[in-house]
Formats: sequence, C-alpha cells, structure tokens
Amino acid sequence: MIASVSGEVVDIALDHAVVECAGVGYRVLATPPTLGRLVRGEHTRLLTSMIVREDSMTLYGFTDPDARALFGLLQTVTGVGPRLAMATLAVLEPDSLRRALAESDAKALTAVPGIGKRVAERLVVELRDKVDAGPTGSPSPGAQVTGVGQQVAEALIGLGFTENAAQQAVASVLAQQPDADSPTLLRTALAGLGPRR
Repeated sequence: MIASVSGEVVDIALDHAVVECAGVGYRVLATPPTLGRLVRGEHTRLLTSMIVREDSMTLYGFTDPDARALFGLLQTVTGVGPRLAMATLAVLEPDSLRRALAESDAKALTAVPGIGKRVAERLVVELRDKVDAGPTGSPSPGAQVTGVGQQVAEALIGLGFTENAAQQAVASVLAQQPDADSPTLLRTALAGLGPRR
C-alpha cells in the first residue's frame, strides 16, 4: 500500500499530477482544488489511497487526511466507486460534505455529476451517523462577505459557481488574508474551488 508520495511535481493535467519520487514518476489522480495547489517543478507531499483492481493499480492523491478519510468512507456505500468519490470531493469540500451528510441534505449531494436522488439518499442514510458536521469555526453556507469580497464572490458566481460555494471560498481566503486585494482574492479563491465543470 502506497500511503503517500513526496517529490517534485513533473506534470499537472486536468485530472492528475505526476510526482517523481526517487527517480520514479507516480501518476496520482486528484481533484481540481488539490491540483490547483500544486506547482510544476516544486516539491510536494500528497497523501494517497491506492486502489487495486484486476486490470489496474491507481493512486488517488489528497492534501489532507480528512479528504482521504472521506474518500474511503464514501466507497463503503453501494454504487459509489473511487471515481464518484473523487467527483464528490471535487464539488464539495470536506467540511461541506460532512455537513451535508450529517444534516441529511441530499439536495447538496445531487450537485455532484453522477449522483442522482437515489444515490444521494443512500449516502445520507448510510453515512450520516458516521460523520460529524465539521468544525463550527468554518464559514457557514450562508456566510456573507462585503466590499471587495462581495465583488469577487459575484465574479465567481458569474463563472458558474454556486452562491454558497463562492461566498465560502471568499470568506475562507479573507480569514487567512484579510488585506488581500481583489486580484489576489479571486486567484486564491479560484485555486481553492478548482475549475468549474
């Protein structure tokens, strides 16, 4: 079992990165938010989950243990494989996913391509008691931002992100960089959200 890879990022694609470790390049599938944090030529460390099938061995990469744990948990539900689990984490950040499951918010889960009403309800029923709603200090879905933050949130909405996702992304960046100007705020929020599909 390969639990992590650490080395130079030699390539970044739409759905994966190649990380060179001791002369071997590992192809690691990852979500857009994770890939958005990587820089070609720089050293990185990714936590990984290795999925072995009869005809393939695939590495999935994560920047934090919470996302990796949720990736494994999602696959305990019938009908949810690694690709659908990754799609879920691409659309919903770990805190948002935990909250949706804990609060039985099947509608939030149907925003994930490939998850219909029936699968969303199965996820809620099977996982709601296995997760908590996440840290109370994280931005709430209704967190409102003002001024430059509001302008950037509106720009993100114009790019196709939901209002809640845009507001949360901006609030999260402002919590870490309260004096960020609008270009920095937009760039950092976009990196956190990943490309809209």
